Amino acid sequence: MATGNSTFETEVPSRERWDAAHLARSRLVGRLDGVVAGWAALSPVSDRCAYAGVAEDSVYVGAAFRGRGVGHGLLRRLIDDAETAGIWTVQCGVFPENSASIELHRRCGFRIVGTRERLGRLDGRWRDVLLLERRSP
Repeated sequence: MATGNSTFETEVPSRERWDAAHLARSRLVGRLDGVVAGWAALSPVSDRCAYAGVAEDSVYVGAAFRGRGVGHGLLRRLIDDAETAGIWTVQCGVFPENSASIELHRRCGFRIVGTRERLGRLDGRWRDVLLLERRSP
């Protein structure tokens, strides 16, 4: 959140709000040397039955742990969990400036499918969001 390039959120959500927004089955914590280094989770994209196999990923890695494989490990495991659960498409929205997230997702088989221009405002400024997706074979 501090960088302004990872989410439209400006405050940490309450545990209840976060819990309600994410799938109970797909919540991961990454640790290095016994210290929490990051987390990953899936959220449903819709409550319509046609989209039951589509989820959105969130992956966050602490600044001190970036570049050490934490994000890659979390996202690979999240993809495996999604496929086991019958999810055929994992997607995410990424600010174009977040090159680390874009590269992480590309290395895990995601592709950019489009740009959602001026999707929302953050700190008084309109922000574009890239839509990336990975489909199961």
